[in-house]
Amino acid sequence: MMVQIAPSILSADFGRLADEVRLLSEAGADAIHVDIMDGHFVPNMTMGPMAVSAIKKATHLPMYVHLMIENPERFIEKYVAAGASLIHVHVEACVHLHRVLQQIRSAGAKVGVAINPATPLHSLEHVLDLVDQVLVMTVNPGFGGQSFLPSMLPKIKTLAAIQSQRNLPFLIEVDGGITLENIAAVKEAGAQIVVSGSFIFSSRNYALSIQSLREAAMTQLSSLT
Repeated sequence: MMVQIAPSILSADFGRLADEVRLLSEAGADAIHVDIMDGHFVPNMTMGPMAVSAIKKATHLPMYVHLMIENPERFIEKYVAAGASLIHVHVEACVHLHRVLQQIRSAGAKVGVAINPATPLHSLEHVLDLVDQVLVMTVNPGFGGQSFLPSMLPKIKTLAAIQSQRNLPFLIEVDGGITLENIAAVKEAGAQIVVSGSFIFSSRNYALSIQSLREAAMTQLSSLT
């Protein structure tokens, strides 16, 4: 299975965000990953629903909205109305996680749950049958440009094993520090969707960056089999 690439616009030029999103769409991205930060759950702030609505007008691609915010249940309907195709909420930010995931579905979006590096997988045990995606953070959330944490590979492998054993349809998405050097290991561990920000936006040729990530995953994997 070809890994899907979801560029994170956290590393984009916010002064020309609509143009950046159009370029990513033309470059072969599979989805647009939008990081929403509130300065409380993470020590950074980004954008709100109005900006997401403007981004949506610039692309035909699915838009994955990653809510790195406290009390996400207060804003779910607003982000769905703004154009979110899928919403990720953090297990660490939800007192009543089951209810919040149901709220996302009822609002009309696909359901995602995100988990920080230090959070154990068993915190998701009773909600995996409710979600369309599980987002495994391979850096601590809040800033772009961080280095991948190799210690997260066993977590991805364990999640993939649970996915297979329970025959659950959710997809595994991985976010944080993805490069040509580690994407093969991430895919080998079980990732089906990879978020990439700094790597893609550090190049002037987004299409080449996206294609090189796909080729790195497939070429290196074939050398292991």
